[in-house]
Amino acid sequence: MSNSPNRNPNPNRSPTSDQTTKVLRSPQTNNHRTRAVSSPDVLYEEQALKHVIVRMQQQHHPSLSSTPSPSPRSESDFSPFSLDSPSPDYTSLLSDELLLGIFSKLPISQHVSNSLVCKRWLRVHGRLVQSLKLTDWSFLSSGRVFQRFPNLAEIDIIRSCIRMPRNSGIFVTRNSLSVYVDTDFTSNGLVEEKALLPSNLVDYGLKMIADKYPNLRRILVIGASEDGLSSIAEQCQTLQELELHCCGDLSLKGISGCRNLQVVKLIGCVDGFYNSVVSDIGLTLLAHGCRRLVKLELCGCEGSYDGIKAIGQCCQMLEELSICDHRMDGGWLAALSFCGNLKTLMLKSCKTIDKSPGLDEHLGSCFTLEELHLQRCQIRDKQSLKALFLVCENVKEIILQDCWGLDDEAFGLASICRRVDLLSLEGCSLLTTKGLESVVLSWKELQRLRVVSCNNIKDVEVTSELGFLFSVLKELKWRPDTRSLLLSNLGDTGLGKKGDRFFKRSKG
Repeated sequence: MSNSPNRNPNPNRSPTSDQTTKVLRSPQTNNHRTRAVSSPDVLYEEQALKHVIVRMQQQHHPSLSSTPSPSPRSESDFSPFSLDSPSPDYTSLLSDELLLGIFSKLPISQHVSNSLVCKRWLRVHGRLVQSLKLTDWSFLSSGRVFQRFPNLAEIDIIRSCIRMPRNSGIFVTRNSLSVYVDTDFTSNGLVEEKALLPSNLVDYGLKMIADKYPNLRRILVIGASEDGLSSIAEQCQTLQELELHCCGDLSLKGISGCRNLQVVKLIGCVDGFYNSVVSDIGLTLLAHGCRRLVKLELCGCEGSYDGIKAIGQCCQMLEELSICDHRMDGGWLAALSFCGNLKTLMLKSCKTIDKSPGLDEHLGSCFTLEELHLQRCQIRDKQSLKALFLVCENVKEIILQDCWGLDDEAFGLASICRRVDLLSLEGCSLLTTKGLESVVLSWKELQRLRVVSCNNIKDVEVTSELGFLFSVLKELKWRPDTRSLLLSNLGDTGLGKKGDRFFKRSKG
């Protein structure tokens, strides 16, 4: 068989195999020794192999040659060989305190990515976090949260205390409570009683929190009893803000030791989620124990005249009182006169204001009150609305938002308040231009007016008297509907000229 001039006489051997073998094989290869090649053997006994490895590192471990090799080395064969030492970690020269100071100057959006660089950065970043919403109870019960975040000042454990499937795809929010729920609706509502952690487990978690975070300033809890709250009160002397869900009267005895507590939010009953009772007993315990309260919010709470009176007499520093979806007995409005320093009163989502307010002469008045807010309330009962305005007759700001039943007759009762300088109306669809005009023209101190999304208030019904009032106001926001635009015939009132001067001053 004739050989072709281009055919290799030895098909098992490449033309450059001898040269390649000289480079790749060490003297120990010819003796068929099986031990692994060590770095000293390569670096100091074979200079050619050293050159190859340097080239490999410079090219980020590419193939050694384009010429095929009889026994190519895998990338793992070269992994032990490292001629260049790894780049030094200069951040290791910085103390934890200095590194923590650097992290604190970075944007919050970079905190998570920075914490994933290494274990040390993760540990240091944990010291920077001061507020946490806990969603997994095991993270607390195992103690990992204390190692990961040793300097927490605010912690919310509500979501972790509700055992609901997170893959349900249904996320429900009501008031300040947000949870995942099942598709089944039980007789007890969206959240069954067994879905909440037992109070003894919650108390055990609160004891751990009190022991590890003595400088805690704010905590949100659900389903706790007197024992757990007592631990917080005893060891967290700097606690200033507490939000307590699904609480009863006796559990409030536990927070009576929180002498520095200033902001408290009590959620007794949330329709469709849970039902607990906060009555005059609980309000009295709270009033006698937390005398430095500045802000108090009661959601779904029962009570009456006695409970509000106890709060007014004991909490002399109380400045803001919010009542949401209350279940109070009639006559509680008269107790507001005992709140000698109250400046803001807010009623939210209340089906009724006061079932039986009593005689007008027995209501009294809250002389220090400056702001009255009514949001999503039903105010069809004219007697209770009148009683409210009588108690708040010295108020300076009235904010009404999405209130059902606020017609011209009901709004006319607001003329009882003679010192109003701010009126804000939003979503009051029954109120007309005539009803608005009859009240605002009687307020001689009115300086600011906001009318938004009140569809029965029309531009074409604005009279010259009301237009003149618009011209002397310091602030006017007039959007009764999306198509609202003041008519050009109001130009004689000077409203347009005043706005023109205002914008010129702003530009200058």
